[in-house]
Amino acid sequence: MTATSQPPFSPEEIAKEGIKPQEYQEIVQRLGRHPNKAELGMFGVMWSEHCCYKNSRPLLKQFPTTGERILVGPGENAGVVDLGDGLQLAFKIESHNHPSAVEPFQGAATGVGGILRDIFTMGARPIAILNSLRFGNLEDAKTQRLFSGVVSGIAHYGNCVGVPTVGGEVYFDPAYSGNPLVNVMALGLMETPEIVKSGASGIGNPVLYVGSTTGRDGMGGASFASAELSDQSVDNRPAVQVGDPFLEKSLIEACLQAFKTGAVVAAQDMGAAGITCSTSEMAAKGGVGVEFDLDKIPHRETGMIPYEYLLSESQERMLFVAHIGREQELIDIFVRWGLNAVVAGKVIEEPIVRILYQGEIAAEIPATALAENTPIYNRELLAEPPEYARKAWEWTSDNLPPCTHEGIQIKGKLQTWNDILLTLLDTPTIASKSWVYRQYDHQVQNNTVMLPGGADAAIIRLRPIEEEKGMGGQGDKETRGQSKIQNPKSGVAATVDCNSRYVYLDPYEGAKAVVAEAARNLSCVGAEPLAVTDNLNFGSPEKPIGYWQLAEACRGLAEGCQELSTPVTGGNVSLYNETFDAQGNPQPIYPTPVVGMVGLIPDLTKICSLGWRSQNDIIYLLGLPIQSQIPNISDQNIERTQSQIPNLKSKIELGGSEYLATIHNTVAGKPSRVDFDLERRVQQCCREGIRQGWVRSAHDCAEGGITVALTECCINSKLGAEIRLDLPASNSQRWDEILFGEGGARIIVSVALEQQQIWEYYLQEQLKDNWQKLGEVGNSQTNLGIFTTDNKTLINVTIENASNHYYQAITRRLAVHQQ
Repeated sequence: MTATSQPPFSPEEIAKEGIKPQEYQEIVQRLGRHPNKAELGMFGVMWSEHCCYKNSRPLLKQFPTTGERILVGPGENAGVVDLGDGLQLAFKIESHNHPSAVEPFQGAATGVGGILRDIFTMGARPIAILNSLRFGNLEDAKTQRLFSGVVSGIAHYGNCVGVPTVGGEVYFDPAYSGNPLVNVMALGLMETPEIVKSGASGIGNPVLYVGSTTGRDGMGGASFASAELSDQSVDNRPAVQVGDPFLEKSLIEACLQAFKTGAVVAAQDMGAAGITCSTSEMAAKGGVGVEFDLDKIPHRETGMIPYEYLLSESQERMLFVAHIGREQELIDIFVRWGLNAVVAGKVIEEPIVRILYQGEIAAEIPATALAENTPIYNRELLAEPPEYARKAWEWTSDNLPPCTHEGIQIKGKLQTWNDILLTLLDTPTIASKSWVYRQYDHQVQNNTVMLPGGADAAIIRLRPIEEEKGMGGQGDKETRGQSKIQNPKSGVAATVDCNSRYVYLDPYEGAKAVVAEAARNLSCVGAEPLAVTDNLNFGSPEKPIGYWQLAEACRGLAEGCQELSTPVTGGNVSLYNETFDAQGNPQPIYPTPVVGMVGLIPDLTKICSLGWRSQNDIIYLLGLPIQSQIPNISDQNIERTQSQIPNLKSKIELGGSEYLATIHNTVAGKPSRVDFDLERRVQQCCREGIRQGWVRSAHDCAEGGITVALTECCINSKLGAEIRLDLPASNSQRWDEILFGEGGARIIVSVALEQQQIWEYYLQEQLKDNWQKLGEVGNSQTNLGIFTTDNKTLINVTIENASNHYYQAITRRLAVHQQ
């Protein structure tokens, strides 16, 4: 059939594969003929946004990707960083948004399985999982079903496979009502002598299919993930994969054992696009071809055709290239673990993917046409910010009702600051996520140093690595199984962060704030930020506003990572996160560029939690100060009184804040701009204070501002605090801005009384005026009291009352629905 003849497919059939008319013409040109059904499906999944990043790749080029600790950057299954002492960490984040919207349990569960395969495919043993979740209003029954299903799916897979889920974040906003976000990050410690790459090599080397059988589940999942959701998306349940965590556990052990034999040339997991993706990517990266016989594939359903084999996304499957002559050695390992392993193909010189079925060629496509030389869309950026942003930026705090030290009038009724605080603590986004993490096994493997909810980042002990002479246990019997302790005190910290409301209002500044907050969270536990993996969750890039949000956020992420010396090692792009309502109107999510960041802790005895440690410890604010009359230095010769503090207009903002959204039902304003110089200095001071033993607790100020942060420190420790704040310096400064404003690179720390003088000297030297003494820690009977320096009460709540609101917010909403 010639390229000029009538296409064998209708426009509807082509569109169903996610292929645009101009892309179909490009396929015909590259093949010199029309594709068959199987080939059309292969192009459909490989040219989807999920696989080829055709709308985002030009924007990703601006990310910094190199650094002295970066061993593997973007392009492989996961990034790898050097932790020193012979230790190497693999880490990656991926999304499973659309599958979780249709089938929340399996969608989330297989998201966990997929990211774990990315880690152990590199030769690393998975040691931790984190997740970043977004849902609609928790009062809504559909949201509760999605929320419960996703959390159950993550818990099921992670708990069964034996990898601890140690941290994460959960946000609730109506913007995610129809399109929840499920982003999963995994970390692994390298166990193999060499990092396992995915590029095939060695003409004639056998290609092995290992793991589970192939079925019809997950058909076209990559294309499904690259399209908007609609009321008919429930019909795409076959595009949602079904996972088996117990089989994956066997696959982890078998793969790591196989890699240690030295018989594996390259490895690739079968994730999105299944056999199509793994064969084409391995061939393209190696500059070779792959011939693959579908008749050899273990299958669990009868009557499958090439199209179904090639597009199936059945889980727990891998593709290996082995050294010729050593394939049986590998097969025996997988058989011992109760897994399938067959030679299903070979590496060929011609750079094509040739698929055989029943003795005939079922598909034959140049490998690069599928995996590298894919369509790229350089879209035009809006000349100015869109109208919604410009209108939102017009908002100022002058639009709010006046307030006093007593509270604020809302709809004719005085809301005290106590009322406001308790309402914020009862907001699911701010409230404790204990209902979530109590379902996760966060202590399996016995390396979790900081439990969920206890600090601003997760901390994992780096278990000593095994030293083996030879491969696969072939060495000296006296050395097999023994451990070589590299640094028994070292650990790794990890966090996932994104305030998507900031990014919605100002994608550039909001994205910079995401990077800054992630690094700040790591610094609060004493970790040195090292590197980033990102998950870009956005709406349609084909719409001018959607592309503007994506482009500006990428610019902000690139700048943030450059400024904080945290290169990007890889990640995931999830676009078309939009829901069509019954009238066909698209409803995009907030732009949500989630940043997963890892940091190194050289000494696990020098870390911090967020709760106060002891009564009478002194509480400090690092970062942009609130003016105070409390002396900051005990030495009267260098006392800093109110008269010596510059009369600076506060840069703390209510724009985009949780207070503004929750209390005033307003999403407007500009989020606080990031001062990277101040961020670097504040974070360095916090880390140094922890390592010197001066700082006893640390917690960053995020949603809800300084008041919510102080309350969380009290709740976590069950100790009160007495804080004194000065009256606003001018009429332009409001009490709600002081109490609940956000931004300013701020961290709250507590320090023992005997360390006060050396700590304050250090702060004065490093931060100049960007710090402040706030008050002191009380006892278990003390309230959280925030007072003015002339003894007016701003906040005075019992820790018990605050805790009830904080811990019961999510549980109470779910219980109401269940009744």
